[in-house]
Amino acid sequence: MVKSILANSAGNVNRTTAAKNCIEQLGNSEYRISSTLDALPRGRNKDARAWMGASLVYQYDCWNNFKYANDTSQTNETMAFLNTLQMITSNALSMLMAYDVYGNQTTSWTPPKTERDGFWEGSGSGGNLGLRGGFPSKLTADVTVCKDGSGGCYKTVQEAVDAAPDNQVSKKFVVHIKAGVYNEIVRIPLEKKNVVFLGDGMGKTVITGSLTVGQPGISTYNTATVAVLGDGFMASGITFQNAAGPPTHQAVAFRSDSDLSYIENCEFLGNQDTLYAHSLRQFYKSCRIQGNVDFIFGNSAAVFQDCQILVSPRQVKPEKGENNAVTAHGRIDPAQPTGFVFQNCSINGTPEYMALYNSKPKVHKNYLGRPWKEYSRVVYINCNFEALITAQGWLPWSGDFALKTLYMENIRILDQALICLRE
Repeated sequence: MVKSILANSAGNVNRTTAAKNCIEQLGNSEYRISSTLDALPRGRNKDARAWMGASLVYQYDCWNNFKYANDTSQTNETMAFLNTLQMITSNALSMLMAYDVYGNQTTSWTPPKTERDGFWEGSGSGGNLGLRGGFPSKLTADVTVCKDGSGGCYKTVQEAVDAAPDNQVSKKFVVHIKAGVYNEIVRIPLEKKNVVFLGDGMGKTVITGSLTVGQPGISTYNTATVAVLGDGFMASGITFQNAAGPPTHQAVAFRSDSDLSYIENCEFLGNQDTLYAHSLRQFYKSCRIQGNVDFIFGNSAAVFQDCQILVSPRQVKPEKGENNAVTAHGRIDPAQPTGFVFQNCSINGTPEYMALYNSKPKVHKNYLGRPWKEYSRVVYINCNFEALITAQGWLPWSGDFALKTLYMENIRILDQALICLRE
């Protein structure tokens, strides 16, 4: 169905992009559903829920692609089919959640409930999540990337990724990226698992691009300078940047769909939509993330620990004033096991932004987040908010959208006393 749309879209750049993205996303969905079916008999309920939840993300994104290119009866029929597919997947995800929480006691199974219903989920029977320890030490590079290509180095990061073996699960494939600025678009496909990017330090090893929404045939999904699908991705000592200039649109520096990924001591630079934590389970440790509009967003289960979050000036008329939201979580279903958690992080502005803020603080407003989708979920734990964060804390998306279904909290733990501030 979607391949037929692609074949009939010659000359229509937007519909062609929508179809290509949809084909990739439905392939990802099929893979995660297949993995779910394999996990359940092994008692890996948490994995099954994570993967089925991700499959729903991809189906929704496929449908959403065509929402902006729905100009034929064929695309309209495809969107109707995708709506039905999402309902079926949502039902399956709800049953997986009930099975994980209540086991075989089917009389206790109910439609999914959330924190807003007073439901707090226990650990369930999920078993091992597969993520242990931090970034491995004493790694030996399998391949090296350097600017001049000397001494057997690859000249581009993408060439090094392409050299990784497919579906390698027994060991890491380590790519040492030497200091330098690599102006390229990098894609790590689903079959390239356990790839490790080892740079020479933030600001020294820089991967940069400038794709942005508004360019022909480019959607937010496509703008990423680096995009990862293969599971088990790790990175350390790298700056990921999207240097797209004004006019300001969505321009992603890094997009991840890598399950159980671990990123440490990395920097993410952009403006709107810098870090797209799109799906599955991700961990960010001691990273620096910079942007202004919804610059940490997606529908993953992501933990940000000891990270520095920096608001930067808008690219157009920065002195005029603005409403910035740090996060925009995209949870679309109450059974999806997703949400953003920030622990021991600091939220501040760049020196350039703070100069603007201090000159006229009433017009420069910054918020911890806003609900991109109906079941948006964001929690800050023991984080330090500088003066630029408004007392209100959170920003509505539009009117009262999601205000009764979202879950957003700022939690401080002091002397074993739990103090919750709910916005």
